[in-house]
Amino acid sequence: MIKRFLVLEWKQFFRSSHWQKSIAINILMVFLAVYFMATFLIMGFAVYNLLTEFHPDSDPFIVFNGFLFYWIIADLLMRFFFQKLPVMSVKPLLTLPIKRERIVHYVLGKSVMSFFNILPLFAIVPFSAILLNNGYDTSVILSWILIIILISLFNNFLNFIVESLSAETELSFLPIVVFSAALFALNYFEIVSFSELISNAVLGMANKPIFILVFSGLLVAVYSFNFKILRRKLYIDNSLKTKSEEAKSSNLEWTKKFGDIAPFMQLDIRLILRNKRSRSSLFIIIIGLLYGLFFYPNPMLLEYPFVFVFVGVFVTGVFLMTFGQFIPAWDGDYYKLLMSQNIKYEKYLKSKFMLMVTSVVVLFVLSTPYVYFGWKILLAHFAAAIYNIGVNSHVILFAGSFNRKKIELDQRAAFNYQGTGAVQWLVGIPLMIVPMLIATLFYFTLGFESAIISISLLGLLGIVFHQKLMRFITGKYQDSKYKMIEAFSQET
Repeated sequence: MIKRFLVLEWKQFFRSSHWQKSIAINILMVFLAVYFMATFLIMGFAVYNLLTEFHPDSDPFIVFNGFLFYWIIADLLMRFFFQKLPVMSVKPLLTLPIKRERIVHYVLGKSVMSFFNILPLFAIVPFSAILLNNGYDTSVILSWILIIILISLFNNFLNFIVESLSAETELSFLPIVVFSAALFALNYFEIVSFSELISNAVLGMANKPIFILVFSGLLVAVYSFNFKILRRKLYIDNSLKTKSEEAKSSNLEWTKKFGDIAPFMQLDIRLILRNKRSRSSLFIIIIGLLYGLFFYPNPMLLEYPFVFVFVGVFVTGVFLMTFGQFIPAWDGDYYKLLMSQNIKYEKYLKSKFMLMVTSVVVLFVLSTPYVYFGWKILLAHFAAAIYNIGVNSHVILFAGSFNRKKIELDQRAAFNYQGTGAVQWLVGIPLMIVPMLIATLFYFTLGFESAIISISLLGLLGIVFHQKLMRFITGKYQDSKYKMIEAFSQET
């Protein structure tokens, strides 16, 4: 039966209509996987010598175990943000005489082969080989390797429980982030030394392998809990149930000031407020506004004012980037209906433009308290806001004409990469890197004022030629109109 499941998934993967479209991203993911494996392998061979050099009076094996707490926390966070449960297309199987338990066991068993479970071995195995070569007890090291593998599998199944419990909540990533930060703070301020506790526990189990059975029992318990959760959801009825929610209307009278594009702006605002995925754009605004606090309190960075432009572009343009990069994919579910109406494409795009410009102005006003760190910061934010309005808003609208993947609005908001393609990765270059390079070039040649003037002039040029740029962008959308309709009509 397992062989049949594997054959079905193999055929589904390569027969998918999205296989060829995503081949560039698949190649990139393979490259990243090879990169991380090579990095961990090099680290595995080098860590013994590094620990001996920096801790000459301590046992490298014990010192290494002192860092396991940080690895466990980092592993949990990485899994939560990037690892997904390998779910099969089980609907067709539910009508066949196949035991549901077998399907669930296969799905959970498949997660054991996750890249996150295999990656640590590239560092652990070389390090263990060096330990054995330096006279460490073979049984202790082999037991230690087994413990590390069990910890990795425990995190694997624990992550799925955390995801299932937080999937229905807004800002679903906050509980795991706050919990991890609290553990880190308790350990850092030596209120509770989790590093020492975990190190002693692992070393104790390695020296007395009988205790590994206790930890194995915890792993079985987590696996069983996952099994019950998936088994309970594995019914056709679950896919037929619809969640009914009371619709809430918002007072959007202020949008009428924008004239004939007001109806489109109202649709966008309601879409943002009523859907999980789009609502994340609002939450990211808060993170964007606080982004400067990672830079400006540092006295060393204040000596390089050209960095202010980079921060300013992000702070004032965070909504423009998070919302704008998926235009018109936000409307993918009803794009065909929208395009069949007697409306001008120019008005549709103008409403998106005005929404992004309004957000830039509001965010600039909200970021003015950063003047506390110096007047140059306020000046850089002002120039960055003009650049966002005149250049980045047009760049991101133009990039939208190449979007071919619609957004699933009802999916979870946090760290969701559904609908993300090569366009979203490439558009970051002109949005962030280009203004940074221009500001750096003028700063080191003519000074800070010239860097600010250059960024501002580019933004003003975009504002002056706005009408011509919009006509060009509208033409690109009209040329791609039917391609986008066809792409958004396909199931993702």
